[in-house]
Amino acid sequence: MIKKLIDPVKLLIVVLISVSLLSACNSAATKTVGNDTTKTTATETGKSKLARKITYLSQPLISSIYTADPSAHVFNGKIYIYPSHDINAGILENDNGDHFAMQDYHILSMDSIGGKVTDNGIALDIKDIPWAGRQLWAPDVAFKNGVYYLYFPVKDKNAVFYIGVATAKTPIGPFKAEPTPIKGSYSIDPAVFTDTDGKTYMYFGGIWGGQLQRWMNDKYDANGSKTDSKHENAPSINCRVALLTPDMKNIDGAVKEAVIIDSLKKPLLTSDHDRRYFEGSWMHKFQGKYYFTYSTGDTHFLCYAIGSSPVGPFIYKGQFMKPVQGWTTHHSIIEIKGKWYIFYHDTQLSGKTHLRNVKVTELFHNTDGTIRMINTFQ
Repeated sequence: MIKKLIDPVKLLIVVLISVSLLSACNSAATKTVGNDTTKTTATETGKSKLARKITYLSQPLISSIYTADPSAHVFNGKIYIYPSHDINAGILENDNGDHFAMQDYHILSMDSIGGKVTDNGIALDIKDIPWAGRQLWAPDVAFKNGVYYLYFPVKDKNAVFYIGVATAKTPIGPFKAEPTPIKGSYSIDPAVFTDTDGKTYMYFGGIWGGQLQRWMNDKYDANGSKTDSKHENAPSINCRVALLTPDMKNIDGAVKEAVIIDSLKKPLLTSDHDRRYFEGSWMHKFQGKYYFTYSTGDTHFLCYAIGSSPVGPFIYKGQFMKPVQGWTTHHSIIEIKGKWYIFYHDTQLSGKTHLRNVKVTELFHNTDGTIRMINTFQ
């Protein structure tokens, strides 16, 4: 009787082992050498293999930690990068972005493009932000009056995103956070731009997990939609833009929309997922024009629109970076020694959307003012 009970158990174990081995033979193995990643798929017999080689346009700047959303700046001739610091928090992936549970900022620096990259350690920790709850997302930095200002989005203790500011005497910190968020700010992805006249503007906002769709007339609706999908035929939600006060710690006047229009001066619609604003704004100025660049989010493009004023409106011009490996592309653009560069991220190191790595490649403006398309794979 005992023998008859054991035999089926042994049989079940053999079947499970066989299925496991078969699954392993059919799975993809990945090996990275230099710029090349070869993904090899083996048949169940293990005798024949099919290989597909992926060549990345550029390599991660650092691999000791996971970094994303790089805001790059040149201070005193040196490049400083202010990224998010991705960690594996063990939270299941969801549309609210709860799995992006970052807790601190590490500032990277390099003397030149292609040079050694230094991790300067923790510049600000969430535990040192008095009003913070969780999720310390993509930051940016500005310099004025001998002070470096770090702008950061974080959920407060009621799980609502606001933008705070911290200050330091050096570009690598440590930074000391103000006791409260910037009044009038909300959502995520602050990007700060100082114009040639000395005025400084902050662009901010991201839909879905960034909660921008819950803010109407600068008021938060806790019961608002998790996405913008209920308004597909309405004008799309736009990034916000605000003038900062001379002390760089407050908003001066009203928060405005950075409106994007098409060539016929009509607003982009929510249903236009290949062109409409989602998150990750950046501003740079080229030949007297204001280039507003941003991510389309769920369609994974970087787009640009051009205006004659830093507050818009901006006329949509096109896409300039194709999708990366991963989900969205949060970027920054700087000029150094007469050349332009774009800093961005993908998931080459981990293959997981919430564990990303920062990269850089050259960006080219064409003679007609358009931006040359960048393919993140060669």
